[in-house]
Amino acid sequence: MKTHKHTTKTKASFDDYIRAIKRGNREAEREILGHGFHSFNRIHKSKKNYSRKIKHRNKELP
Repeated sequence: MKTHKHTTKTKASFDDYIRAIKRGNREAEREILGHGFHSFNRIHKSKKNYSRKIKHRNKELP
C-alpha cells in the first residue's frame, strides 16, 4: 500500500502580492530608465536667491 503525503497548497498572501507588484514596477523602471540612480523630485531653486556665479550676475529679477 502506498501512503500519500498530504500537500497543502500555499495561497499567496496579500503581502506577497504587494511584493510582487513592487518588484515588477522596479524592473519596469529599470527597463525604461536604465540602471543607476535617477532623481524624480528636484528642489525648486528660487529666482530671487542671490547667486555668485558670473553667468547669473547680470540677469535682472522678474
